[in-house]
Amino acid sequence: SLSTRHCPWKMNQLPLKSPVASPVSESTNSRVEALDNLSMDSFWLEVENIKQSAEVEQEECSLADVKTQEDGEAEAEWLQDAGLSELLGEPGSDGEKLVLLSTLTRTQAAAVQRRLDTYSRSRRRKSRHPVRHVRDIFGALASQDTAAEKEESSPDPLWHNLRTSNTQRKNQDYSCTVRNPGKEEVFNMDVAYSEQAAVLLKGSFLSESRKLKDGNALTRFKIPKGRLGVTRIGDLSAQDMKKIPTLALIELTALCDVLGFELKRNKAAKLKTTEKRLFGVPLNTLLENDQKLLPNTKVPLLLQALLSCLEKRGLETEGILRVSGSQTRIKSLEQKLERDFYSGLFHWDEVHQNDVSGLLKRFIRELPAPLLTAEYLPAFAAVQNIPDLKQRLQALNLLILILPEPNRNTLKALLEFLSKVVARENNNKMNLWNVSTVMAPNLFMHKGLPNKIPEGKEKQLAEGAADVVRMMIHYQDLLWTVSSFLVAQVRKLNESNSKRYQFCDKRIKNLLRKIHTDKDKVEKNQGEPSKIVKVHASLLLKDSLEVHLNNATRVADVLRQFHKNLCQNDWNIVNTVSLLKCNNSMECTNLLLYEVGGNIGEHCLDPDTYLLDLYHINPHAEWIIKQNPSYPRMF
Repeated sequence: SLSTRHCPWKMNQLPLKSPVASPVSESTNSRVEALDNLSMDSFWLEVENIKQSAEVEQEECSLADVKTQEDGEAEAEWLQDAGLSELLGEPGSDGEKLVLLSTLTRTQAAAVQRRLDTYSRSRRRKSRHPVRHVRDIFGALASQDTAAEKEESSPDPLWHNLRTSNTQRKNQDYSCTVRNPGKEEVFNMDVAYSEQAAVLLKGSFLSESRKLKDGNALTRFKIPKGRLGVTRIGDLSAQDMKKIPTLALIELTALCDVLGFELKRNKAAKLKTTEKRLFGVPLNTLLENDQKLLPNTKVPLLLQALLSCLEKRGLETEGILRVSGSQTRIKSLEQKLERDFYSGLFHWDEVHQNDVSGLLKRFIRELPAPLLTAEYLPAFAAVQNIPDLKQRLQALNLLILILPEPNRNTLKALLEFLSKVVARENNNKMNLWNVSTVMAPNLFMHKGLPNKIPEGKEKQLAEGAADVVRMMIHYQDLLWTVSSFLVAQVRKLNESNSKRYQFCDKRIKNLLRKIHTDKDKVEKNQGEPSKIVKVHASLLLKDSLEVHLNNATRVADVLRQFHKNLCQNDWNIVNTVSLLKCNNSMECTNLLLYEVGGNIGEHCLDPDTYLLDLYHINPHAEWIIKQNPSYPRMF
């Protein structure tokens, strides 16, 4: 087992609230027993390799130790990160951030209220200037008492259900790593996860779960496509994606509140500078340097080169990732890369595949801040403690959305490569669990974070971390989806921000009432059975295309019609060269339809989106056909 006395690399975990500590412990223990048939030898071997390769000077840690936060400090940071710093009494532009409150669900609003209550009580105890009272913020709750007062009188129904449910279920079976192995289940993204959890909490869904018998069996989930289709990360504009982490943080906190988990985050620490150019360099710095050479680079060029080399020559190598290369050679290769990588003088063909995989893991490990970020690494590690598989995936989905874009893009590139390794299992003898156990120490252990592994918990935490990595690899398509309820909240934010509210009354509750009144006004044209709209394709056509929409018209139908007429030269084409290339190589899959403006910045539409429904939701948007950026350009 791993002893923290002899290894400076720490496994991080997120503590549980006492009311549910007992059942969660039972859940984790039962999953650990079920995983006994899955060898953890690769995990501990990797830990030993890390210890041997590390330059273990504790004072050289790239992250400062996390200091104990004062009473109320964590809540203040949370409110700031959630985009609600104005609730702390800080000056704002003209209250625009508070519009965010009008988009929240009941469970999300309750999560905000609890943090503000805690912060307010801490401020009052310190006799500081009072912050806004919660009654002035949530108008709908103005007649209710604060959370502290409710515990003594009339408890919040949500918290009452949570407490009584947890008390009743302490002796129930919480283990549900796999609920229906081999079967397909629906993964609902239309309703907020915290709202789903609050409803399920009233039932007996946990007792319906089944224990894990086959460690390699994982439930298949299907995201049901609604009338508006599915939105993936990358489908939204950068402007709209900036709103997603704030909304995801509030939703993750609400979900943890309903499940009885305490969402603790590490405090962000200052990074020490380094003279190196590649290893031990912050992701943002790497990308800034790479973008000077290759604009629009989203994943560090070095990582791309390492993954490309392994994909070309290492996927068939038995034990790839698990079998360690020579530490001496790896250190020498690192020095050569620092010197020759950007000049193009480094010869990848001369490097052994196991040394390249060693460089890959070293690159991830040597990042000054963990790839999963110092702030949220404990939350990623704690996902293992959530009893229900679907809810673990919901939490992971939100954590992925919270990650900074460079971290999220880099993690996706890594997970896509790991999927390719697993796909060649018959040749390289590396199945999903093998790959997960090898990579978990590199993702979840960082020399700069001080949290220690509790005595006797090493095996449990190690297997839990490997299980989280396994879920990220196996379910990455699902995890990189933006839930429909989050997209709807982004639309509401954009609609509210586009309206210039007059702040005659400074009380926030009046502002929110006005916003809710405006929001509840439903447009009368939503009953229209058909509509004629214009679709633009400025790169190919001089004029816009008129499209007749009915309840059955999908994006794919419009693109198919556009492609057919374009290649028949039925329209006034911008230039002949474009048309010739279209006739020879362009297919419908080479074209995408974007929704631009109105209550969205820019949104790449799912081919199965029903356009009349979308028109009713965003009647002021323009629809533009563009070439798929993942295909070679036609012109």
